[in-house]
Amino acid sequence: MNKLTDKMDRRSFLSRSATIMGGAAVARTAISYDNIAGANDRISLAHIGIGSRGSELDQIAAQLKTSHRVEMTAVCDLWSVNREKAVAANTKYYGRSPRPFQYLEDLLASPDVDAVLISTPEHSHSPILKMVVEAGKDAYVEKPMGNVLAEAKAARDAVLKSHRIVQVGTQHRSEPHLQLAHNLVQSGALGEVSKVEVVWNYHGPRWRGREEVKQIREADTDWRKWLMTKPYRPFDPQIYFEFRLYKEFSSGIADQWMSHGIDLVHWFMGDNLPRSVVAHGGIFAWRDGRENPDTFQALLEYPKGFLVSYATSFGNDSPSFTRYMGKQATLINIGGEGSPRYQLVEERGEDNSSSHKKRAEEYLLLPGEKSMPPTEIDDLSLGHMANWLECMRSRQQPHCTVQDGFAHSVACMMAAQSYWSGKKLYWERATETILDHPVVGAAA
Repeated sequence: MNKLTDKMDRRSFLSRSATIMGGAAVARTAISYDNIAGANDRISLAHIGIGSRGSELDQIAAQLKTSHRVEMTAVCDLWSVNREKAVAANTKYYGRSPRPFQYLEDLLASPDVDAVLISTPEHSHSPILKMVVEAGKDAYVEKPMGNVLAEAKAARDAVLKSHRIVQVGTQHRSEPHLQLAHNLVQSGALGEVSKVEVVWNYHGPRWRGREEVKQIREADTDWRKWLMTKPYRPFDPQIYFEFRLYKEFSSGIADQWMSHGIDLVHWFMGDNLPRSVVAHGGIFAWRDGRENPDTFQALLEYPKGFLVSYATSFGNDSPSFTRYMGKQATLINIGGEGSPRYQLVEERGEDNSSSHKKRAEEYLLLPGEKSMPPTEIDDLSLGHMANWLECMRSRQQPHCTVQDGFAHSVACMMAAQSYWSGKKLYWERATETILDHPVVGAAA
């Protein structure tokens, strides 16, 4: 038997996992609530921050209105245009109008709201999450969960104290192909993994050119409220809608893309906070006034003993991939964020000479799949939203907990701070502090 089959029978694993994935784990939206306490009660949802991503989440929630007995009963956005659009969309989805709010404080005072979706700009995720759970509501919060360490800690602690059900929006944890890949890595089939490589590329001036920049008037929103915890500055419609390009409000690539990539690494590898991070990059492709890099790379070391390389370029759409590199096999994801196409590559041979090695390649397929899935698929947040709603009824923890959200936030914050400071940074677990020097007494 070869090294991989010494560890486990690969085909047996794939067959067994696929059978499991083909059952209840995949058919999340078809679950019956007949035996769950409170199953017949309608879940009253509210939504804070309804821009482009928020509109998508509204549509996703509406697809679950019957199977999961939910209704969007309130919407909240500082900008009047977004509020009006959200009211119109949800009236169409549910047959009656949700209550519109400009200010989240007024919405949170509503006793008939059970849970809140948060899809505001990134700098406000943690502060609003803290407010939501302290108001006694469950929450679905978009990633990153936070990009200021003190605020992310405060939000996490508030969630844990309140025992509210919080799902963080790294939705790939709820996707069947990725669950199958996770189970494979966790089985030990790859052997000892020493390196993970994530390369996700895009060709274009990402996040620049939003049409709303020309549409908004300061009188139609509340700029000071939008700033949340940030110091006052004069109204700037580009910052309002293209905030991902400005370092005070977002780290751009790290917050938006690396948050997904590193969350999957944490999940697959079972190691959720880096030991050290160093990052580099710059504005090499789109010199359009942006502050955040359009080309970015980070190296992260983890306590279990492996290195993660994350890289993104917005100046070239070279094929994207992820590789989990073990001593016995490599798991390759072909495509960018959320791609379901996974290939297991086993190295066979009686010795270490390359002339004796043979490659055994196999794709991870679900029951009923006769060919490889595409590398690009539609948004699969439906399963993630369904998982959250199910956990609201069962009071079990969802697929991406607040602890998971805190971990990916720390990794992304360290990468962003390393980029701006030019220093290698270290995580001190005991004090939950980011340091610019090695942790005293930490293992080498």
